[in-house]
Amino acid sequence: MSNDVEFLIIGGGAMGSATALSLAQLGHEVLLLERFEPGHLNGASHGTTRNFNPAYARPEYLRLLQRANILWDELSTQAGTELLHRTGLVNHGIVAEQRHMHQVLASAGFSSELLGIEEAEERFSGMRFETEVLHIPAGGQINADATVAALQRLAAEAGASIRHSQQVTGFEVLSEDQVAVAVRTTQGEQRVLARHVVLTAGAWTRQLGGSLPLPAIHVTEEHPVHFALRAEPGNFPGFNHSLHSGRDIGSPVFGPVYGMHTPGAGIKVGWHGSGRIIDPEQRPHLVIEDQLVALQQYAQRWLPGVNPQDFAAISCTYANTEDEDFILDRLGPVTVGAGFSGHGFKFVPAIGEHLAQLASGRTAPIPAFSAARTIGAPVFLERRAQAGLA
Repeated sequence: MSNDVEFLIIGGGAMGSATALSLAQLGHEVLLLERFEPGHLNGASHGTTRNFNPAYARPEYLRLLQRANILWDELSTQAGTELLHRTGLVNHGIVAEQRHMHQVLASAGFSSELLGIEEAEERFSGMRFETEVLHIPAGGQINADATVAALQRLAAEAGASIRHSQQVTGFEVLSEDQVAVAVRTTQGEQRVLARHVVLTAGAWTRQLGGSLPLPAIHVTEEHPVHFALRAEPGNFPGFNHSLHSGRDIGSPVFGPVYGMHTPGAGIKVGWHGSGRIIDPEQRPHLVIEDQLVALQQYAQRWLPGVNPQDFAAISCTYANTEDEDFILDRLGPVTVGAGFSGHGFKFVPAIGEHLAQLASGRTAPIPAFSAARTIGAPVFLERRAQAGLA
């Protein structure tokens, strides 16, 4: 029995699209199947802004970040449009963490500076601070919608076949170099044989890869909001605010806060990983009222540049591992990229490159991202328990 295609990618979000581009540029035959239509809102790769935050201390992430930092600019050049807008990014809330990160970033080749409260508020007038601030000029915002479109266009130009409205309903490993993939299309059911499958299905990873030895993945529905600006944003960076759930800040704390300027929509602000755990097939699309009110209270205290009463809620999904580390592994003729836990988008081109190299046998898995790793600290569950989240 012969294969229909060399590499079949399941899932056409940012990670699958980046993998398709990398494999096609390596000269491989690539078929990418995406369940939904282009530009859909069902997963985690839609919208116009994601923070590019280089503040990672662990070497596994730093190596990916260093590569992603280069590849974002290269990808923008290839696409003919700016995908990463470097507005700078500020992190604040825990002084010891910011000072340590300042040292780590210097050793990794990222410039950063520590700012006092007065200087930070003068420079970033739309924000308020209570601690020293870490400013990272290389940070900024990534246009998610434009990124997925550019990756798929460039992949197609490199020879990949990109097909939407093609739902993979399952797959079966037949041998070390053959996987049978069941596909549902508008024309009916069909079976495609691939030498190798790359599973980048986001919230649907466990559903499709149930036969694979994967760690737990908890899918949450998140509801950040766009607050209207009171005036021109001026110098409004991306930001991350570390907050302990036991703190009294004038409102409940449901987790760390992130935010960024979304041109035309306002300032996007959200609690990290605080949404309901859901089945992606039965997504409720329901805002959690007390979390929304707490975001308004947060904005009232910390973001004088926005109007807390004028906002629009949006929705996306996180696919969370219990330690919030990624799954980047090769399991026989199946390579898995999953569990990005709400912080993966900044790494997209580097992860696509890595998954392509894993799938084609050019590199070995990174132990920290192994599907078989032992999860010692279930950060995701512990943080939610401390915040009183089910």
